[in-house]
Amino acid sequence: MMRIILFLATNLAVVLVASVTLRLLGVESYLQANGLNMTSLLIFCFVVGMAGSLVSLFISKWAAKRSTGTQVIDQPRNETEKWLLDTVAELAREAGIEMPEVGIFPAQQSNAFATGWNKNAALVAVSAGLLNRMRPEEVRAVLGHEIGHVANGDMVTLALIQGVLNTFVMFFARIVAQVVDSFLRGRDEGGGLGFIGYFAVVMVLEVVFGLVASIIVAWFSRFREYRADAAGARLAGTGSMINALARLKSESQMPDQMPETLTAFAITTGQTRKIMERLFASHPPLDDRIRALKESAYRQ
Repeated sequence: MMRIILFLATNLAVVLVASVTLRLLGVESYLQANGLNMTSLLIFCFVVGMAGSLVSLFISKWAAKRSTGTQVIDQPRNETEKWLLDTVAELAREAGIEMPEVGIFPAQQSNAFATGWNKNAALVAVSAGLLNRMRPEEVRAVLGHEIGHVANGDMVTLALIQGVLNTFVMFFARIVAQVVDSFLRGRDEGGGLGFIGYFAVVMVLEVVFGLVASIIVAWFSRFREYRADAAGARLAGTGSMINALARLKSESQMPDQMPETLTAFAITTGQTRKIMERLFASHPPLDDRIRALKESAYRQ
């Protein structure tokens, strides 16, 4: 539940900061004084709503390295690191992307992530625990999964979706608040929400609309996990991908050591069972992912 709270808080914080920015710049006052120009409001919301997502995207590699302690492999120091570099290079060629940076982060949990602002400037990292616990063919499948994220452009797409949703959260919150204000003015001439009331209504609406937006973002995140699993199966073999997910499932009770900002980019998170947890989860349950791979192999 704490993961869900932090996930929602991150998204809502972006919207709230953007809202305050609009107010401090005098944009809202200008729009209200001029009858709430829809086009201008939408443009301003789009610019501010996209800004946070794009900044996060462009600094994603730097932030990921700092938050996880990832050490990028420039020159392999042992056979494991050499194998890791060679495997990623081979998978990247097969996927048709440039060689990403490759790193290892010091987590005992088996996990991995991919990030970067475009598919030809990415970072793929695996945990020390994953290298220690998994067989080479399973590690290769996990790497194939992460390369799949990169080749599919998932990082960029997720950032764009989040930015667009931030835009509409801010836009519709102000539209609805303006409608409420106009309605109250009509019933009580000279009344209305007032400055503080209008601001409070906007904040409440942004929280409500932000929750809906978070559900949409989480749905897309789960959808792309299935696509990345399919990529891992294609690049490393369906059996290896299934075995890798099964091994991850065996560790599902271990504390998740991934930073909250990288949850959506990791290979796995803890299993989710409750309905609300499933709605906001960035990853489908591992059983569902394994079942999807088996069904796909059966259809073939």
